[in-house]
Amino acid sequence: MNKESIDLIIEKHPKLKQFQRLLEKMQPNAYCIHRSWGFGQIKEFDGVNCRLVVDFEIEKKGHAMDPVFCVDKLEILEETNLLVRKRRNPESVEEMIEGKPVELVIEYLMNVGGKASTAELEQFFICLLGEQRFKKWWGATKKLLVKDPRVSAPVKKTDVYSLRAEPLTPEQEILKEFYANKSPKKKILLAEKLYHLSNSAQEIAEDLPKVLKELTEAAQNGKQLSQAERLQGIWVRNDLARFLDEDVEKLKPTAASIIKGTESLTALTEAIPANYYKRLLDLIGNVYSDNLAKTVLELLKDSTGKFTGECINFLIDRDCADLVVEAFQKWLNENSLKGPVIYWVLKNRSLRRFHRITKNLINHRLLSAIFHAIDYEILHAQGNRRILLADILSDDVDLIGDLLSDANDEIARDLAHRLLLNQGFENLTKKSILARFIKQFPSVQTLITGNAIQEAEKLLVSGFSLGLRKKEYEILINQKIPENKEAIAVAREHGDLRENSEYKMARQDQDMLFARKALLESEIAHARVTDFSDAAQDKVSVGSIVQIAQLSSGKTFEYAILGAWDSHPEKNILSYKTPLAQKLLYKVTEDKITIDIDGHEETWVIKKIERWIDHKKKYSF
Repeated sequence: MNKESIDLIIEKHPKLKQFQRLLEKMQPNAYCIHRSWGFGQIKEFDGVNCRLVVDFEIEKKGHAMDPVFCVDKLEILEETNLLVRKRRNPESVEEMIEGKPVELVIEYLMNVGGKASTAELEQFFICLLGEQRFKKWWGATKKLLVKDPRVSAPVKKTDVYSLRAEPLTPEQEILKEFYANKSPKKKILLAEKLYHLSNSAQEIAEDLPKVLKELTEAAQNGKQLSQAERLQGIWVRNDLARFLDEDVEKLKPTAASIIKGTESLTALTEAIPANYYKRLLDLIGNVYSDNLAKTVLELLKDSTGKFTGECINFLIDRDCADLVVEAFQKWLNENSLKGPVIYWVLKNRSLRRFHRITKNLINHRLLSAIFHAIDYEILHAQGNRRILLADILSDDVDLIGDLLSDANDEIARDLAHRLLLNQGFENLTKKSILARFIKQFPSVQTLITGNAIQEAEKLLVSGFSLGLRKKEYEILINQKIPENKEAIAVAREHGDLRENSEYKMARQDQDMLFARKALLESEIAHARVTDFSDAAQDKVSVGSIVQIAQLSSGKTFEYAILGAWDSHPEKNILSYKTPLAQKLLYKVTEDKITIDIDGHEETWVIKKIERWIDHKKKYSF
C-alpha cells in the first residue's frame, strides 16, 4: 500500500492509527501469517476496492482482504524469519531441518525473545515443514532438545521452551529446580523427568542419595499429596534407587502399603497417569493375589478411557477371559454396563483377540444399554464434550444392523422410539440412524410418517429432571446462543463468506444450538410433571417399586419405575420407557413376564408392588 492509501484508511478509521507501521509493511511480495488462513504472500493492493490480494498456501490463491478488518490478524514477516528464508533460500533451511534441527529451534527461540510455549513452537514448525513431515521430525528433535545444555525443555506440555542464560546439562538444571522447589508434587515430577533423562547413575551419582531421601519424605509427609501422587512418588524413587542396586522392596513406604491404605481403588485409578496403568495393575495383582480377578473386574466396571483396555488385557493375559465374559453378561442383564466399557466392546468387536469376549454382546440389548449410557452422559456432561458412543453409532454404518440382528419388529420399534427420545443425537443424525433401522425393519417407517413421534413426546417426568432441562435451556438462551451470535458477527468481518472457515464454523455451531433449543422446547412443552403420588397400589404403574423373582432360581431383584428422564441403573431406578419397565407396567402380583437373556427366555414373577412415594428415601435421585 502506498502512503495515500494508508492515510485514507486512517482518516476513515482513526483507531487504526496505532497500526500505521504494520499497514506500511503490507507491500507486494511481503510474506505474512493470518490467524485463520496461515502462511501467505501479498501479491498486490487493489486501490479501487481497498483490498489486499494474498496468496495463501492452503487453497486460497488471490484472496481479497480488507486491511481494516485484517490488520490485527495479519502478521507481516521479516526477511530473517525462517518461513520467509525457506521460500527465498530453501536449500539453506532444508540443510538445517535435516542436519541441525536443534540449531533451527534455537534460532526460532532467539527470534521470539528466547522462549515459546510448546503450542507456539509446534504451530510454527508445522507451518515450516508441513503437518505430515512435522510429526516424525518433531518427535526426534524433542529428544535432542532435552539433552542440549543450551535449551531448557518443559517438564510438562503447558510449560515453555527457553534458552538458558548459561549452558547446563539437563540433569543439572532439573536437580537445581528439584532442590529449590518446596512442592512435593513438583519434586516428584522433576525426579521422574530426571530418571527418564539419565541413562545410568553416572550423571547424578552424587545427588542420588539426597534425591531418594527427599522423595521418601515427600511420599510420607506431603499432606497435600493424593494417594495416587504418593504412589507415583514411590515408583519414581524406586526407579532411581535401582541405579544404586538397592532392594526397593525394603524401602519404606512401599508401593504395596499405599494400595493397602487406599479407601477407593477406583478413585486411585482415575487419578494415576495413564503411563502407570500396567504397573498399577501388576501391583494390585500382587497385593490382592487371592482375589485378583474380582478386584480388577470391580475396577473394570467403572473404568474409563485407556484403563478399560488395560484391565481387559490384564485379565486375558492371566487366563481370566471367561470371567470377563461372565461379568459383561451380568452387567448387561442388570442394565449396569457403563458407557466406556460399551465403547470398548464396540471398538474391539472385530479383533480376533477379543472375539471371545464381544461375540455374544452384539445384540439388541446392548443397543438399549447404549441409549441409556448416552442419556446418562448427556445428563452429567460438562460443556459440549463429544459423546463417543453417539459418534460410533452414527459413524459405523454396519453397527445398527449388527445390534438388531436378533431383534424382532416389536423390539426394533421400541428401540427406534428410544432413539427419537434420546438427547445425544442431532435431528439429522437420528434420521440417518433410523434409515438403518428401516432397512432391516420396514415397520419402523411409521414412527416417522405416523403419529408415533408425537406420542413419544408425551412424557411423564419428575420435577427434578424437568428442572435440569429447564436449567440447560436457560444457559442455552442466555449464554451460548448470544455468544455464538457475537462469534458470527466477528467472523463476518473476515471477508468473503463463501471461503470464511471461521464464519462457517460459527454457523455450524448456530445450527447445533438452535436444534438443541428446538428439542428442549418440544420436550418441555410435552412434559407432564408428576410426584408419583397417583401410582396404583394393586398394579405396576409409573411410580411403583416392583420386586421380581426368577422362577428357575428364586433370585430376586427390586426396581423403582419412575419418569422418562430418571433412569439410574446403579440405584435400581428405571425410566418407564425402558424395555424392562414396559414389560412390567400394568401387571399385578403373581403375573409373569419373560426376559430374553443370551437368547434364552427366562420367566420372572412379580412378587411385590409398592409405591415409590412411600419409600422415596430408599430410591432417591
